[in-house]
Amino acid sequence: MTSPPGRSSKPLSSTALRQLVSDLAGKIDRLEQEVEQLRLDNQALKDEIARLKHLPPRPPFKPSGMEKATQPKPAGPGRRPGRGAKRDRVTREVTLHVEVPPGSRFKGYKTVVHGDLVLVAEVVRYKRERWLTPEGQTIIAPLPVGVTGGYGPGVRRFCLALHTQGQVTTERLTDLLNGIGLSISKREVVRLLTADLELFEQEDHAILQAGLVSSPYITVDDTGARHARRPGVTTQIGGKRFCVFRTSRSKSRLNFLSLLRAGCDDYVVNEAALDYLRRQPVEAAVIARLAAHPDQVFSSQMEWWQHLLRCSINIFDWPLLQTLNEAATWGAIRHHGLMENTVVVSDDAGQFRIAQHALCWVHAERHLEKLMPASPKQAKAVDLVRETIWCFYRGLKLWKQSPTPGAEALFRRQFNRIFGQRTGYKELDELLARLARRKNELLRVLERPQIPLHTNASENDLRAWVIKRKISGGTMSADGRVARDVMLGLQKTCRKLGLSFFDYLGDRLGLNPDQPKIPPLATLVSQTA
Repeated sequence: MTSPPGRSSKPLSSTALRQLVSDLAGKIDRLEQEVEQLRLDNQALKDEIARLKHLPPRPPFKPSGMEKATQPKPAGPGRRPGRGAKRDRVTREVTLHVEVPPGSRFKGYKTVVHGDLVLVAEVVRYKRERWLTPEGQTIIAPLPVGVTGGYGPGVRRFCLALHTQGQVTTERLTDLLNGIGLSISKREVVRLLTADLELFEQEDHAILQAGLVSSPYITVDDTGARHARRPGVTTQIGGKRFCVFRTSRSKSRLNFLSLLRAGCDDYVVNEAALDYLRRQPVEAAVIARLAAHPDQVFSSQMEWWQHLLRCSINIFDWPLLQTLNEAATWGAIRHHGLMENTVVVSDDAGQFRIAQHALCWVHAERHLEKLMPASPKQAKAVDLVRETIWCFYRGLKLWKQSPTPGAEALFRRQFNRIFGQRTGYKELDELLARLARRKNELLRVLERPQIPLHTNASENDLRAWVIKRKISGGTMSADGRVARDVMLGLQKTCRKLGLSFFDYLGDRLGLNPDQPKIPPLATLVSQTA
């Protein structure tokens, strides 16, 4: 063997060869690190140039194709029912006649179904009789049921449907109504969209409560929001048959637990709350004082804090107070019979890790896209791990369709082999080790086959809220914030229940007296769950 240039031509010993290989391997590692650092610096410079030029930032990592790639193919050709499936609901029938020669024979009718839409502004002037009784009392004829203010329920249903489901802004909605022939201002349109929604708000709260009682799982997600010119967060809570949105300031676990109380404001110290505290770094003496006190239910936060003072607990210790608030809120959730056996499926955000938690497989696999392999060997290792994870995920999906007892142990052994391997690629090995520690949450489906393997449903539900935020911006008033959350949640719930949101609005506003009454959505959620 010849030596490298610049060195002696004398053959190298085995020790010198090992030393040379070790030096070269170290140089290769340093060069790979330098290349990776240069790539990151280059990308940072590109991002800075884009920011200075007011260009959009680089797109995020591409979405994972695991769910679509592992979807089983249909067994045979099938036809999806189109949107014209309800064309046979004829509202008016017209018979057309034709002049024929004498002696012709009648051969029936050739039917043509013609759909049309009639939008006409109807302005009604009610002349209410006024009578003066002999006693001097004035009696005025009452208005028809449902007629309040200057506009009828039909206008309100039109505004709510187009603004919520059609994503039409208030300005365009005002122009549209004026173009049809109805004289209305933007302020009045906003009032129709945000005022007097108490009945819808109550139904939205009832839907959340019914879902948390009857649904075997909930999928959750959140996104940024702006209210009153301040940043906030909108949380989506949904299941197979319901969906609700809640906008608030905080993104903490306490805020999420408060949302799961479904409108209640009480704090409860029961066995569920004490078990929550035992799993946290809280002194045993504090837990003992809370358990020994006879008072357990507190109707407000002030009463709860006063109780903590009576128990000689320092409420100015903010981390401790935060943990105690979380425990008492969780106790209230269990006190009202909510989340009894419900699994929370999330994207691994810390605030959602409560109760029985399951991790989204799509988000877990998405971390592979964030790896930046610096050599073909590292790229090959990532591709191999991705292929094995996709095969494992496909097996889980097939097993979930028809669970067979005894396969759980096999899946757990396969999981250990996949996520316990070491490839030599440091970042990839760290990722596999991190996912291995979340084994119970990733394999929760083996205990509860009815739960989903991902949170795609939550992301799909939340997309409507994000589009509304992009089109209409943030909200200013509390009524506007509640109206946006409530109406979008009801629209999504109607869609999941197979109901027409337009028909639902007409039923609740009293516009469909001749059609069957739509039951409370909370009842439908409980029945179908």
